[in-house]
Amino acid sequence: KITKRQKMKPFVKYVNYNHIMPTRYTVPAELQPATLVTDQQMDSADGRVEAKKYIKKLMEEKFLQPPPDKSGKPSKDVIYLRKKL
Repeated sequence: KITKRQKMKPFVKYVNYNHIMPTRYTVPAELQPATLVTDQQMDSADGRVEAKKYIKKLMEEKFLQPPPDKSGKPSKDVIYLRKKL
């Protein structure tokens, strides 16, 4: 049941930065979201599929082994997403 909740479905698309609304969920700065997918990958369907697989692997790795915060504990937002509501 936990593995079912931890599944991710990534997507890639062009976004107008003027229309992005801030949320409490953000991509960590060390991932550099602008460099995850190149324009050449967005031009072809195979490139987009390849980019989605790469992003899924990267995000699952970050989620399953969360980076510690300043106190050395896992990040509180990742713990919140894992606990049963």
